[in-house]
Amino acid sequence: QVQLVESGGGLVQAGGALRLSCAASGRPLSSNTMGWFRQAPGKEREFVATIRRSDGSRYYADSVKGRFTMSRDNAKSTVYLQMNSLKPEDTAIYYCAARSGGSDYYTHDYEYNYWGQGTQVTVSS
Repeated sequence: QVQLVESGGGLVQAGGALRLSCAASGRPLSSNTMGWFRQAPGKEREFVATIRRSDGSRYYADSVKGRFTMSRDNAKSTVYLQMNSLKPEDTAIYYCAARSGGSDYYTHDYEYNYWGQGTQVTVSS
């Protein structure tokens, strides 16, 4: 079992920045593929970013590429999502997800076993 707890959400003006954190417990972070997803009101949950477990390389949704950066600190069992140049369309609940093992990029929510409770990000125009 893996427990995930997100933090760092809030209200920010367009053009601003936020850093989300996801603290993992239950299994070593290095044994999991980690990802970030988001869900806006009235929309389906969508992929944001992931880190490939084998080599630490990252993959991003086109909508956030160049603005968001995902990182992981295995020693702290924490993953981060640095979000810069935020836009109103980034407003959503952001979820951290973990998949046991894995050696590829995983961009579908059904590919992940564990989920955090989510943290709200609101970007005002």
